[in-house]
Amino acid sequence: MMSLTLEQLNVADAAGFTAALDGVYEHSPWIAERAAVARPFATPAALLKALADVVRTASRDEQLGLIRAHPELAGKAMVAQTLTAESTGEQQRAGLTACTPDEFTRLQRLNADYNARFGWPFILAVRGPRGTGFTRAEIIATFARRLQQHPDVEFAECLRQIHRIAQIRLNDKLGLRPTAGEQVWDWAEALAAHSDPGYAEQGQLTVTYLTAAHRACSAQLQAWMKACGFDEVAEDAVGNVVGIFHGQDPAAPRLLTGSHFDTVRNGGKYDGRLGIFVPMAVVQALHRIGRRLKHGLEVVAFAEEEGQRYKATFLGSGALTGDFDPAWLDQADADGITMRQAMQAAGLPGTLEAIAALKRDPKRYLGFVEVHIEQGPVLDAADQPLGIVTSINGGRRFVGEMVGQASHAGTTPMGQRRDAAAGVAELLLFAEQRAAATPDTVGTVGLLDVPGGSINVVPGRCRFSLDLRATTDPVRDAAVADVLAQAESIATRRGLTLQLEETMCAAAAPSHPGWLARWEAAVQAQGLPLFRLPSGAGHDAMKLHEVMPQAMLFVRGGNAGISHNPLETISADDADLCVAALQHLFEHL
Repeated sequence: MMSLTLEQLNVADAAGFTAALDGVYEHSPWIAERAAVARPFATPAALLKALADVVRTASRDEQLGLIRAHPELAGKAMVAQTLTAESTGEQQRAGLTACTPDEFTRLQRLNADYNARFGWPFILAVRGPRGTGFTRAEIIATFARRLQQHPDVEFAECLRQIHRIAQIRLNDKLGLRPTAGEQVWDWAEALAAHSDPGYAEQGQLTVTYLTAAHRACSAQLQAWMKACGFDEVAEDAVGNVVGIFHGQDPAAPRLLTGSHFDTVRNGGKYDGRLGIFVPMAVVQALHRIGRRLKHGLEVVAFAEEEGQRYKATFLGSGALTGDFDPAWLDQADADGITMRQAMQAAGLPGTLEAIAALKRDPKRYLGFVEVHIEQGPVLDAADQPLGIVTSINGGRRFVGEMVGQASHAGTTPMGQRRDAAAGVAELLLFAEQRAAATPDTVGTVGLLDVPGGSINVVPGRCRFSLDLRATTDPVRDAAVADVLAQAESIATRRGLTLQLEETMCAAAAPSHPGWLARWEAAVQAQGLPLFRLPSGAGHDAMKLHEVMPQAMLFVRGGNAGISHNPLETISADDADLCVAALQHLFEHL
């Protein structure tokens, strides 16, 4: 059977267009009917975005109708064999037609509970992020987890799952397969097999600096880079893995790219690592066809960014900018092992001389670009696969304590209390309101502790943290000034003593306009609209920004963009778009 083509869809009349896309959205031809007016579509991604936009602008009743058009998983329609051909194939591929009696009973109970709670059927793209399918155990675990979500959150997630189903079905109709994205996805899965002791046994991903798992990751990345066709692959003095793909002109400056491969504890598979795999996939594609670019490419898998084992955040990228702190070598981890000892045990020199030699000459580089999973919900909520990062937010962090008077909860009148926790609670709400009043500014009180607290005692002390971030340093500092002034005012009014210590001050890193424009051209070449957003998280690009121009591309994460969490995920299709965008950027230097 011949595959449908995008050209055929673009020239068909409205009725033919709608008929050709029958089944992409379950029992909902109105979506294709409305999307037809947006033709012609330059790419399949542009078509899918147009279809998603129709759903986004539809009424709540229409959206609910779309959700209810889908069958239950392993439900009555499957048993009665009345599913559409698309749903039948998907449920069969997921093994739902071969459930054990216990699995079938569990799914029926989940279906009933879900419908009772939400009033619509549970929607899951059972072919999963790679397109090859979830296991029945994964489907049941996801079902049980999402049953606990807020109805508004779950409604939005159902729509996103429907769009993923539509993407897979559209691929089938057009005969498309995201092979580069599948390669990226497979690399992420394979590298996640390495995890630190204590976490590996629990099925959790944790890779901290220079552990055995970290060393295994380094060896694996080196082997993959060599197989991809990099001309030079080596590990440097801090454990970074460096791959170089020469250009046509050896004297021309290189483009630097990459990200980190260490993780937070019990983290996800894509934070940092995606920015290593995507350029690897591009080099692999160039090598296969024997193509050289004018400029060389240098891909660095940074050994450390998260600061989990040692308090030395951006150790890997900092070594390239000459910002390695000599005091770090004598810093000990929780087991008393110094960084120098860890380096030497891993076969690294562990000397300042060797580390200092890693400093790059900015004149030898065009700039630094980084690909990263968004680590937030913005792109996923907007049905946008790719986003252009306008700036990496600058941040300031504080730890503090308010001290009042512990007293009896029953006998101390409300007007005579010196309640430290109430003071911090008031500050928390002010920080939230102040940040919300300024675009792209965020404020968080993430730590709250009442030492020795008791249910019947007015809190005499309350420890807290404060984290404020914004796209520019002046905007950030204005928010800090307001929040700190309010903290003093609250303490004075409530009869409390305030203690504050600033623990971090990181400058904002706005994207370089020229590189921002290159990323925009690369995204538009995929037929996607431009979507710009700041990064609230820190990245290696922040360090490289200090010595050379930088700009970042975000890829949406699934599961509402959750990150630093085992639920962190991407689809192979989004990864494929990312590889294509990065290759476009490389080829148009």
